This record gives sequence, C-alpha cells and structure tokens, in this order.
Amino acid sequence: MTAGSLTKSAIFPIALILVWWFIVPLASVPDRYLPGLGAVVGNAMMAMPELVAAIGRTGLEALLGFGLAAGAGVIWGTLFAKVGLLERAVLPLFVALQTIPVVAFGAIVVIWFGNTLLAKVFISFFLAFFPISVNTLQGLKAVNAQRIDLFRSFGASSCKTYRSVELPAALPNIAVGLKTGVSLALVGAIVGEWFGDTTGLGVMLLQALYFEDVLRTWVLIITTGLVGGTFYGLIALFERNFIWWRSE
Repeated sequence: MTAGSLTKSAIFPIALILVWWFIVPLASVPDRYLPGLGAVVGNAMMAMPELVAAIGRTGLEALLGFGLAAGAGVIWGTLFAKVGLLERAVLPLFVALQTIPVVAFGAIVVIWFGNTLLAKVFISFFLAFFPISVNTLQGLKAVNAQRIDLFRSFGASSCKTYRSVELPAALPNIAVGLKTGVSLALVGAIVGEWFGDTTGLGVMLLQALYFEDVLRTWVLIITTGLVGGTFYGLIALFERNFIWWRSE
C-alpha cells in the first residue's frame, strides 16, 4: 500500500472524527442518540483498567477460536475439494448449522461445557470455521488443472502437488476466509460472554445496556470496532506481505 493510498484511506475516518467532535455538540444532538466524542473519550479513560482487562479476555477467546477454526477450516476445505462424496454429504450439514442463531447455539454450548473459557472459544470457532472452509474449497477448485497435470507429469506425488501448486494457488481465497473468520470469531467471543462471565467486552456491554449507560455503550462500540479492525488488519498485512501473487 502506497503513502497516497494510505492518505486516501484515512480521509473518511478523520472527517468522521472531526464531525463527531465539533458538529454534534454544535447541533445539540441529544446524548441518548449520539453523545459528544469528548465525553465518550473521557468515559473510556475512567474505565481504562477494566477496559484493558476486557480486551485481553475477549481477545484471547477470539484468537483461540480463530486459530482452531483456521486449522480445521483449511483441513475440511481440502477434504471437500478432494472427496466429492464428503462435500455432498457433509457440506450441506455445515450450511444448515450456519442458519442456527448464534444465541441459541451458544446456550447449548454453555450447557455442554459450562460457563468456561472453552465455551467461548467453541462459539468463536463455530462462527469462524465455515467461511474459512468454504473459501478453501473454492480456492482449491479454482486451481488451473493444466498446472496440476504439468506438475504431475514430472513425477510429483499428490502431496507434493498439493503443497507446491494447489495450496499456494488457493491461498488468496483462504486469506479472504481468514479475514471474514477473524471478525466472526470476535463476535462469537462477545456473544459467548453474554451467557455469564466476570470480565470481557461482552460483559461490559451487557452491563452498559442494563444501566442504560449511553456513554459506556459507545465506548464499547468503538472498542470492539478497533479490536476487530486490528485483527482484520493483521490478516490483511500478512496477506499483503506473504501472498504476493494474489489477484489484485
């Protein structure tokens, strides 16, 4: 990404901050709808110790769930691409599972594992797994068959062909799934905390909603957005630096 493109990308966020900071108070927008940015920042500073602990807890849950989903998603996506019967028999089941509301699924998970870290990680895994596996499948199916045949004509085994040709060609698609999955993993961690916990962004959000604390709610909206954006940005940075042959 060039300096020029970075500057263009920063224009809208900077403009939004300026509007929020100066225009909202001048327009006398009621705090119930949109409090001033200065008040939101002040509230965040007062809650900083609790906020840092919550970010650490929720971030850990999301990253553990995402890590498991990334490994399992690539494996299952590969199996779907290689075994047609498995794709036809199991993939529709995964699609059906995605239609279950995460709140309903989360309740079952908490019953299974109790109100533990494992339950939150499992919910994060559940949400992140599907886009990673599907994008892996699509990426492998899109690989040029002539390249595979050429590689095999030189005596390469199926495993070597997969490592040297198919997987590298599918990585741009897999990266798309990873970027979607890491965002969903954070959502899963937050929702999992709604079923009971002592710390975490989800816990703080529920408390803010219960007490109708508008300032704290906006603090948490911004915080979760920044955490999710950071996770997404790290995957995008990895993609930009290590998947240099991706399609632009």
